[in-house]
Amino acid sequence: MRKKIWLSSPHMGGSEMKYIQEAFDENLIAPLGSNVNGLERDLETYLGEGVYVAALSSGTAALHIALILSGVERGDFVICQSLTFSASANPIVYLGAHPIFVDSEKDTWNLCPNAVEDAIKFGISKGKKPKAIIAVCLYGMPYKVEEIQALSLRYDIPVIEDSAEALGSRYKNQKCGTFGDLSVISFNGNKIITTSVGGCLTAKNEEFKNKAVFLATQAKDNAVHYEHTSIGYNYRMSNICAGIGRGQMEMLKERINQRRANHQFYKKLFQDNPLLTLHTEPTADYFSNHWLSVAYLSPELGITRAELIQEFTNQEIETRPIWKPMHLQPIFKNTVFFGSDLSEKLFSNGLCLPSGSNLSDADRNRIAKVFDIVKMIK
Repeated sequence: MRKKIWLSSPHMGGSEMKYIQEAFDENLIAPLGSNVNGLERDLETYLGEGVYVAALSSGTAALHIALILSGVERGDFVICQSLTFSASANPIVYLGAHPIFVDSEKDTWNLCPNAVEDAIKFGISKGKKPKAIIAVCLYGMPYKVEEIQALSLRYDIPVIEDSAEALGSRYKNQKCGTFGDLSVISFNGNKIITTSVGGCLTAKNEEFKNKAVFLATQAKDNAVHYEHTSIGYNYRMSNICAGIGRGQMEMLKERINQRRANHQFYKKLFQDNPLLTLHTEPTADYFSNHWLSVAYLSPELGITRAELIQEFTNQEIETRPIWKPMHLQPIFKNTVFFGSDLSEKLFSNGLCLPSGSNLSDADRNRIAKVFDIVKMIK
């Protein structure tokens, strides 16, 4: 039977079991232990910039905590990129706040600074200046950091950097996960490294990290008995999952190189077809981990995205449309949106291609043959 080629499957390095065994040896099969502490230290060392890291049960949990730490409450406005996965927006609603969705710009496909400022002014006109700006690094691509930071400073609104997909990406040689007032990284099973499930919150001061850990461990006050003066959550990362992450961190540099090599493969594959373009860095200031390589199919190509997906499916190769913008989702149909129609066009014509770090040369040959079959590469 022909092996299925997945979009982005987990890729173990071999040393994960050493750390998992340590958790068993310590009998710490719980959301605390040497692996949790060790993973946090590993990430703090890797990211640099003096950040503090709290290992949590998911990237979504980290976003939820980040919003709480930013002071978001019921009825508040929070600006959020529309072209993203729903986990970027859902925690806003958990808190009873209201998302204001913002369109993308053409260079990075991330937050459009002009639309962000329009959204800020809208909130102010309603007597509710937005409490936070959620800036996503889509598919590993850094957003326009300086433009968004300038708006943050001008209007005194914190930025929550959603770098769920961007571990290892950089802007002007500074790593993603360190730009926001608070930042989020995901270690879900399909990410560049994984802890099976999990994520982390990064903060620029230790007080925020400690408060995040406090909220993530059911907000238990310092008392002999169980005392609670705040609502808490069961959001701390398992010591076993953290062990997987420690082993994965040893392979991070190699995994980034492998994902970027996939991107170069597609770039070469499409080089003679101007109707097929890749989501790529707009300038040398940007360095994407290319967690996923994403193609944009020009409407003049002569084949629809659905037809191409079907051909890949026939060949046992997984591909997917890019994220459907949040302002087009049924659950958010009455939500305010600022921008034009760029994110809609990207959704209509964008295709996520197999990008796993474990793709073999044989896998890439099979992918190339699909493009030959549909006569898209001359």
